[in-house]
Amino acid sequence: MDWFTNIKFASPEMFWLLLALPVVIAFYIWTFNRQNAQIQVSSIKGFQNKGSLLGKLRPILFVLRLLALTLIIIALARPQTTDVTTKTQTTNGIDIVLAVDVSASMLARDFEPDRLEATKEVAANFINGRPNDRIGVVVYAGESYTKTPITTDETISLKAIKDIKFDGVLENGTAIGMGLATSVNRLKESEALSKVIILMTDGVNNSGFLDPKIASELAVEFGIKVYTIGIGTNGNALSPYAQLPDGRFQFRMSPVEIDEELMKQIAADTGGKYFRADNNKKLKEIYAEIDKLEKTEIEQFEFYNIEEKYRDLVLLALLFIGVEMLLRYTIFKTAA
Repeated sequence: MDWFTNIKFASPEMFWLLLALPVVIAFYIWTFNRQNAQIQVSSIKGFQNKGSLLGKLRPILFVLRLLALTLIIIALARPQTTDVTTKTQTTNGIDIVLAVDVSASMLARDFEPDRLEATKEVAANFINGRPNDRIGVVVYAGESYTKTPITTDETISLKAIKDIKFDGVLENGTAIGMGLATSVNRLKESEALSKVIILMTDGVNNSGFLDPKIASELAVEFGIKVYTIGIGTNGNALSPYAQLPDGRFQFRMSPVEIDEELMKQIAADTGGKYFRADNNKKLKEIYAEIDKLEKTEIEQFEFYNIEEKYRDLVLLALLFIGVEMLLRYTIFKTAA
């Protein structure tokens, strides 16, 4: 029994009774001295008592009573331990799709190490911070496809983000309408109370057969909120312009062109918000802000298991009283 761990007292005011113990001790000493009053005689030869040793040990009875009284006072203070069990329940989870631009321009080096890798890093951190939501990943360039559907398994979502790269599989270009429409398609049948798309791009809509405004209207129809993020520095950036036969890119300074008006319009129409990230730090701050804006409602229940400890003290006090009475009416019955 770990008696002294996390002990609390339900009635600590009972400890004021301990102040009576010095009075009890003083009264006992005064009474004991009166019972053993001294007289002066010429010789003590006729007064020698064989039971004098028991007489000297008689205060043990008082000590036992005092210990019993102390234990009863502590028991009245109701010592107890409390074991708290917490249960968390998600009441309103959010379904989120991350739509990532994987066109060649995302390899521009105005971010460290480049736009795509910076985006992947903050997206992974975002997923790690939302364990109660379902998250899916869509990638797009000149066309789009679902990297992973919405899932509560963050391991799958994180792997999808980690595996994103520019590999030339998708037609090059920036089909914002296609990326948004594919994301809407992943959420249109969702029964979540809140459905969100985070659309990231570093360019202008120059590819695909679906107008971004039509895709935006689809998002509104299905009650989906779209946060848009324009990625790229202001001015010029070291960007790829040609790919060598060995797969490497050649870079040169090129102007950064982001269709901010379109991105703002999509966000406004769907009840979202537009952000502009011009460096790694700003991109992290944007994701942190979106994380605060889209909070999952969680109910937390605490269950208290209170265990009373006074019974042990009462039993020990009764034991001391029993031993005291046994000694009083046996060994010390005839003691002087």
